[in-house]
Amino acid sequence: MQSKNYKRVYVWELPVRIFHWINVLCITVLAITGFIISDPPAILSGAEASESYWFGTVRFIHFGTAYIFFFNMLLRIYWAFAGNRFAHWKAYLPFSQKMRKNILHVLKVDILLQHDKTNDVRNISVGHNSVAAISYVGLFVVAVVQVITGFGLYADMSGWWLADLFSWVVPLFGGDFMVRTIHHIATWFFILFTLIHVYLVFYHDWLEGRGEVSSMFGGYKFVQEDRLTKEEIQDLIAEAEDLVNTPTEPSQTS
Repeated sequence: MQSKNYKRVYVWELPVRIFHWINVLCITVLAITGFIISDPPAILSGAEASESYWFGTVRFIHFGTAYIFFFNMLLRIYWAFAGNRFAHWKAYLPFSQKMRKNILHVLKVDILLQHDKTNDVRNISVGHNSVAAISYVGLFVVAVVQVITGFGLYADMSGWWLADLFSWVVPLFGGDFMVRTIHHIATWFFILFTLIHVYLVFYHDWLEGRGEVSSMFGGYKFVQEDRLTKEEIQDLIAEAEDLVNTPTEPSQTS
């Protein structure tokens, strides 16, 4: 059996990894506290109301986490312009013929669970594949809906100008009920996406063995040398070396 040569490629930069894990924590906390707020359990207690403020604490955690989620999203938008080729906004829109072709391949392998008649390593994306990229765009749209509806519901009770910017949302939709319904439905989109995302990450990690899971911790993937052109190899190695060999002392000018 012919052995395959792999190159260690730095794909996910530190800001992308930080954004990812903050998002994981925020979505988890927001979903749990959100379901409690939407359908609070009846807890019988003989204590004074002032000594049993658990529901207010749940709301505070939900609102505080929402702010973290919002600012984390703004930082990711910035990094879509400042990051490397794998984090750049152009990597998430299927403009090229190559990306559109990759959509068919991913649907065939991931959805229909079929195999290619001929093994073409160029079908294996270094960063996100085209379907994943489009799904992230869709998730971003859902996140915007969550932010708008969430801050819209919070605007009446908030004393800060940021939430007040969304005071137009509830009147636009005719009341709290519709805004809450949209906010609740969008939560289920996040839950569904998370289940599919986790499954596919482990599926590709097992199928391709390129460090799909560990890459979101360390940033590196292992890519077959045949998958990359010589120019790409040189560029990716240069990027990795720049990270490792960043000078700690200012250079002297002659």
